[in-house]
Amino acid sequence: MDAAGRGCHLLPLPAARGPARSPAVAAAARAVSRPGLCSAAASAPSAAAGAVAMNPSSSAGEEKGATGGSGGGGSGAGSCCLGAEGGADPRGAGAAAAAAAGAAALEEPAAAGAKEKDEALEEKLRNLTFRKQVSYRKAISRAGLQHLAPAHPLSLPVANGPAKEPRATLDWSENAVNGEHLWLETNVSGDLCYLGEENCQVRFAKSALRRKCAVCKIVVHTACIEQLEKINFRCKPTFREGGSRSPRENFVRHHWVHRRRQEGKCKQCGKGFQQKFSFHSKEIVAISCSWCKQAFHNKVTCFMLHHIEEPCSLGAHAAVIVPPTWIIKVKKPQNSLKASNRKKKRTSFKRKASKRGTEQENKGRPFVIKPISSPLMKPLLVFVNPKSGGNQGTKVLQMFMWYLNPRQVFDLSQEGPKDALELYRKVPNLRILACGGDGTVGWILSILDELQLSPQPPVGVLPLGTGNDLARTLNWGGGYTDEPVSKILCQVEDGTIVQLDRWNLHVERNPDLPPEELEDGVCKLPLNVFNNYFSLGFDAHVTLEFHESREANPEKFNSRFRNKMFYAGAAFSDFLQRSSRDLSKHVKVVCDGTDLTPKIQELKFQCIVFLNIPRYCAGTMPWGNPGDHHDFEPQRHDDGYIEVIGFTMASLAALQVGGHGERLHQCREVVLLTYKPIPMQVDGEPCRLAPAMIRISLRNQANMVQKSKRRTSMPLLNDPQSVPDRLRIRVNKISLQDYEGFHYDKEKLREASIPLGILVVRGDCDLETCRMYIDRLQEDLQSVSSGSQRVHYQDHETSFPRALSAQRLSPRWCFLDATSADRFYRIDRSQEHLHFVMEISQDEIFILDPDMVLSQQAGTPPGMPDLVVEQASGVADWWNPALRKRMLSDSGLGMITPHYEDSDLRDLSHSRVLQSPVSSEDHAILQAVIAGDLMKLIESYKNGGSLLIQGPDHCSLLHHAAKTGNGEIVKYILDHGPSELLDMADSETGETALHKAACQRNRAVCQLLVDAGASLRKTDSKGKTPQERAQQAGDPDLAAYLESRQNYKIIGHEDLETAV
Repeated sequence: MDAAGRGCHLLPLPAARGPARSPAVAAAARAVSRPGLCSAAASAPSAAAGAVAMNPSSSAGEEKGATGGSGGGGSGAGSCCLGAEGGADPRGAGAAAAAAAGAAALEEPAAAGAKEKDEALEEKLRNLTFRKQVSYRKAISRAGLQHLAPAHPLSLPVANGPAKEPRATLDWSENAVNGEHLWLETNVSGDLCYLGEENCQVRFAKSALRRKCAVCKIVVHTACIEQLEKINFRCKPTFREGGSRSPRENFVRHHWVHRRRQEGKCKQCGKGFQQKFSFHSKEIVAISCSWCKQAFHNKVTCFMLHHIEEPCSLGAHAAVIVPPTWIIKVKKPQNSLKASNRKKKRTSFKRKASKRGTEQENKGRPFVIKPISSPLMKPLLVFVNPKSGGNQGTKVLQMFMWYLNPRQVFDLSQEGPKDALELYRKVPNLRILACGGDGTVGWILSILDELQLSPQPPVGVLPLGTGNDLARTLNWGGGYTDEPVSKILCQVEDGTIVQLDRWNLHVERNPDLPPEELEDGVCKLPLNVFNNYFSLGFDAHVTLEFHESREANPEKFNSRFRNKMFYAGAAFSDFLQRSSRDLSKHVKVVCDGTDLTPKIQELKFQCIVFLNIPRYCAGTMPWGNPGDHHDFEPQRHDDGYIEVIGFTMASLAALQVGGHGERLHQCREVVLLTYKPIPMQVDGEPCRLAPAMIRISLRNQANMVQKSKRRTSMPLLNDPQSVPDRLRIRVNKISLQDYEGFHYDKEKLREASIPLGILVVRGDCDLETCRMYIDRLQEDLQSVSSGSQRVHYQDHETSFPRALSAQRLSPRWCFLDATSADRFYRIDRSQEHLHFVMEISQDEIFILDPDMVLSQQAGTPPGMPDLVVEQASGVADWWNPALRKRMLSDSGLGMITPHYEDSDLRDLSHSRVLQSPVSSEDHAILQAVIAGDLMKLIESYKNGGSLLIQGPDHCSLLHHAAKTGNGEIVKYILDHGPSELLDMADSETGETALHKAACQRNRAVCQLLVDAGASLRKTDSKGKTPQERAQQAGDPDLAAYLESRQNYKIIGHEDLETAV
């Protein structure tokens, strides 16, 4: 993370004024420093700045300003900020001291004349009573936040050249700068310039233009923006650079900002931020983080040193915020021209034809999203249509930028949602919030259809403007009424995912009419998919008149009230003219084979609506409640049926007072024929369609977020650490021949891969680290037999043998990204440090070995090149393609991990695997298992205890847990321990954990062990299987269960061997 992301962004101390700097400054710094707070070297710069700011002739107000008070020239600077020469890290402190010493040496010729004056100044400084805020400045100086210090003195004049236009929108180009403010014009009175009176360039111009940052909410004069850039005060970071190979931080640091007005209470002391004259307050009363919104009093007793560098929890909405560590700006490779030309020469015609999607995917923004999956995270993507609801859209856009990462909030007036959805398509648990009308929601759903995201992210609705029938159906209301955005975020996070039917509209020419009668009207509908309704007749005619009038005279339709008045006038005029009275004579409606035309003509409907959702026409319910009417069911938006309703003029008028239309049918397919041009509308988009045949059929179901009635869970306060402690990943290798033949068929390529081994690594392990463990896995090939595999544990010196493919990897192997929907992609070795293991796979890693030689035997399928008949039948489970497709979860780990029945492979020496407890945590784990204390076991294991220990009787922890019959402890050991424990035999009796559980007649534990893959045919020292032990213990039901499971496995193995 760059400097801008390292946390503290505070207002700088004013430029030094008064006498020239001399060696007395260093003496003053030593005089004001207090032991126990920070080192002398670290505190020198800030103390020196404070000492210079307070010369002997300064007033009490100036002294107060220099220490962070509210009076005099220092009113604009908080004492919790760095001075012009402050903020250097400890390494810079030494340089500062050296510079001070050099300055003193240069002044030696003139020092004799000023010696007495300096001594007098030093004596006065010693007698001054400093506030505690001085120590606060030293504390921040000690934090090493050199990015807070300006590169030049603050007294630099303002440039006379043309000023750069302040940025108001996010920069998604390769020239994007991290921490760049987004300035919006503001005229809110009472907000002082963030630079303060001392550094403000137009402090005497009361009417100077001001701008406010939408992201961190600081206010500065337009003329002061350049000065703000000079002191390097940045906004909160929104991404991280991808070119740095420095160790990455998986958490976000606070972004501290000074506040002269602050709501709420101090996080430390719990008291409010009292201000006598808060309207024009010049005193900095609080320091708050623009990420988590925590606020502290501007004093050392509340805001402490450790707050500066501590990780930020991202606040109450951490579950929906996209951390800046996920968004990476990728630098373009320097020597990519030759490589791209080389690839083009090798590309076949077939591959070139299918690369179109990839080129579009990589087109545009040089940003990638690298999420860390967590079941607690529900990252939110916000699309705002500022044109909806008057000025509401713009305000909502700014509020979401304040609460979220600005790079997860998109303005639809700038560009459509497609690029953003492409960028975030790999983010798990993604949710979308559409801020606008029903048309905005339909736009986003159509793009989701086009991109074919799997699974499709659910879409919530924040209704802007009027109407909003879909939002009403999903409990979001008919419009936005200044509800707190924080509450809306909680509602989207906790909302229920429901399905919404979407319907196709297929238009053809009417085959019953000659071509010359089809010329009037348009030949296609404005939309070919609808989510809410499709109607024809009276309502569509009124909407069409409004639409045509607005296109002809847009200046007359700039008022919502005037628009409603026009609607009312057009409806009344159409009612008098009865323009739709003959609708029933010119249509034919067939629903699921049932012709409704006679009934339509009998009742003389002037409007026919095909309704998908219960709401229509700004909240009315035309289907109503069927109640005792057994021919119809209550309307649902997820049942795959569409409701057909007819209206007369009387029933249309009754809608506004709770009435409903004439229920005609609930069907899955509709065929509509029209015999003259008729006004129609699709989700509010009108047209006059020429005579046609229209087929309505179910398209698909979209995932939507339905607002819950109340919040059902607490906000997530600290999820940056919600990465699994360990990942158990299977490594599969693929030959270049298979990759070139099947890289567009993921399933075939998955079946053709060869299992190489198993790695157990930390949850935040990147591919660069993973490569080292795969190479270490290969180093042991020579010492392991061809039928054994190997497991490597990150942070463990030892590894455990298993079955392994015998062929070594070539030095040119590379990782493959298996998460794309269409194909596998190679990952450049130079970019491996940018990828986490979790980002490219969840259960297995695929690597490409270009030099691998296929030695496929006759009759052996592609996925099993090393399988031989002589191997034990237990090996067949490992090669079973059905098992290879299973998700590798902790609970199912034993089901897909190979367990060999051959005693030469399965029996591991205890000295190789188990060891006696050596630490206090090991002893605690053993005692917890014997006592059946699950919480103590979990705590001891997290504190570093090992699950590979044995008790005094040389039994493993799993033996003890199975003997005591504690199912929860057995499951925890199976989930977190190596699977060697599963079939490990007791050194004295030769019994496995399944033997122990069978002897105790514990059916639940036996089932856990069998489901995890425990051997049912392994015998103890007396030649008894677990089934026989259960029979001896007097539990015939348990014995029958074990026997049936054993027969099931034998049948499965025989079937696989027959196929081979």
